Amino acid sequence: MYNILVCDDDKEIVESIEIYLQQEGYQVLKAYNGKQALDVLNKETVHLIILDLMMPELDGIHTTLQIRKESSIPIIILSAKSQDSDKILGLNVGADDYVTKPFNPLELVARVKSQLRRYTSLGTIQEEEQEHVYHTGGLVVNDDRKEVTVDGEPVKLTRIEYNILLFLIQNKGKVYSIDQIYEKIWKEEAFFADNTVTVHIRHIREKIEIDPKNPRYLKVMWGIGYKIESID
Repeated sequence: MYNILVCDDDKEIVESIEIYLQQEGYQVLKAYNGKQALDVLNKETVHLIILDLMMPELDGIHTTLQIRKESSIPIIILSAKSQDSDKILGLNVGADDYVTKPFNPLELVARVKSQLRRYTSLGTIQEEEQEHVYHTGGLVVNDDRKEVTVDGEPVKLTRIEYNILLFLIQNKGKVYSIDQIYEKIWKEEAFFADNTVTVHIRHIREKIEIDPKNPRYLKVMWGIGYKIESID
């Protein structure tokens, strides 16, 4: 479950946003000025922030600047100001998106989903939260959850297929021979392992590649072995 911090000095706006986010299954944390928002960030795990621009004590711009000193968490700024200069300022100090009041709550929810997809697909959620998540390009392997996604879409692998992919993506860019892959995954000495490994590699490609005959991720180095391409 993702935790969304909503910070606005207008409590009615906070409560309205909370209703729509909770309907989508998000956990909502609330603050009413920048200082409170920073306090919440210091105490709770937060995956995205919706932050009003004009607030007492500490406004959205200075709050964003403080957050960016330590975190790349997605920030969506809310503001009644619609001038391009205000939008540019918000984005320049580190915000990821800018929504002008009054706004359609459904559009805001869509933007939240978009930012979370981009954030997780890039593997930028804090390492202490996802220290066993591996990615290259749009391919993501979450070993904590035993999940594989390509461009945000789930991929179903067998246990052996998953273990092969996990081993290669943990060592992306490195080439491993068929025997090395077999011995790592099957935990025994490789004898005539070529066909066994090749079949599983083919099945993995069919599931993670748009064009298995012209793979983007799982590459063959002819006469040497296989590797996961490093795409960052």
